[in-house]
Amino acid sequence: MLRLLRESFPDARFRFQVPLRMFTADFASHAERLVIEIDGGQHRAERDAGRTRLIESEGYRVIRFWNNEVLGNPEGVWAKVAEALHGRHPHPNPPPSRGRGQ
Repeated sequence: MLRLLRESFPDARFRFQVPLRMFTADFASHAERLVIEIDGGQHRAERDAGRTRLIESEGYRVIRFWNNEVLGNPEGVWAKVAEALHGRHPHPNPPPSRGRGQ
């Protein structure tokens, strides 16, 4: 995922495992004030809602994806990130999937 973010959105300068207050965000772009969280089965909506509110209070937008969405639909994830970054519909031909873990 980090590779996809860095190659597709280099100006955003995404980083992995970024400390934000008492939490560690999965991916964050300080330049774009965007946090991307990848949630597995251990995440709970009620707990994540408080975490999201706290991160948003720091001036960040938060978008969340399930693990299986990242692995099974990287193009869709790419499109949602592009839309969050650019506030418009993404490019109609996102880069091809690079496989698991990238």
